[in-house]
Amino acid sequence: MQLNTQSEIPIYLQIAAGLEDGIFIGAYPEETQVPSTTELSVALQINPATVLKGINRLVEEGILYKKRGVGMFVSQGAQEKIREKRQDAFFESYIRPLVSEAKKLGLSQEKLEKLLERGYEE
Repeated sequence: MQLNTQSEIPIYLQIAAGLEDGIFIGAYPEETQVPSTTELSVALQINPATVLKGINRLVEEGILYKKRGVGMFVSQGAQEKIREKRQDAFFESYIRPLVSEAKKLGLSQEKLEKLLERGYEE
């Protein structure tokens, strides 16, 4: 996991995103333990409270859960939750603006679909 201290994105959000990426690509399978707050804070050379804030965000989203005295684990169904979250974000960030611009350009839904097909082919 790489942190960008020059980024406008808070470090705790970068930590949450890094763990989320690891879960999504299968580096941390469901029901397996993720690195501890201490391990991450030492490896990333940051305050443990910052790491905990990022981890707690994933707990709130149901992606991680805590086993008292053992550590944090990946929740059952976490990959699917992440996929749904990212699909929603993709829709809001890309599809909604794309359709809005297509309408401004007078493109029909059929023409837009053909352009998307062309994009997949290239």
